[in-house]
Amino acid sequence: MSEELHGTRAIREARLVAFDNRTRDRDYTIQFTIPEFTCLCPISGFPDFATLHIRYVPGPRCVELKSMKLYINGFRDRNVYHEDVVNVVLDDLVGLLAPRYCEVVGDFNVRGNIKTVVRAHHRDREWSGEVDPWWAAGGAPPPPVSQPSGGDKRA
Repeated sequence: MSEELHGTRAIREARLVAFDNRTRDRDYTIQFTIPEFTCLCPISGFPDFATLHIRYVPGPRCVELKSMKLYINGFRDRNVYHEDVVNVVLDDLVGLLAPRYCEVVGDFNVRGNIKTVVRAHHRDREWSGEVDPWWAAGGAPPPPVSQPSGGDKRA
């Protein structure tokens, strides 16, 4: 019998870790992109691939990035819907960090001729600050889809 590999064990045991925000008197935005996200389709078991974009305005705590990497890698063997990925990640970050603002965008690769982008956000009720726009470099998430106005114009 072979021994479990170090990386496999590290991912299996992964827990999100926070550290104290040392600049709590200032609003600032932390943004990162996870370009190699994978999970499994809960229906077929086939892999799904995505780029996750996360940005947050920290409150009392910030997420430690190595723990975030291992946590995210833990999805690779999970059967989970796209919508649940984004909402679970957001809920876990909000529960750990108590951020002033947090947004998670899952930009999933085309599958079965359908492109899926899921966005979810949290804003602390007592925070009235502004969120920095997504940065332009390093793969900004796709812009929000605008809703057509005035209905169908075809004759």
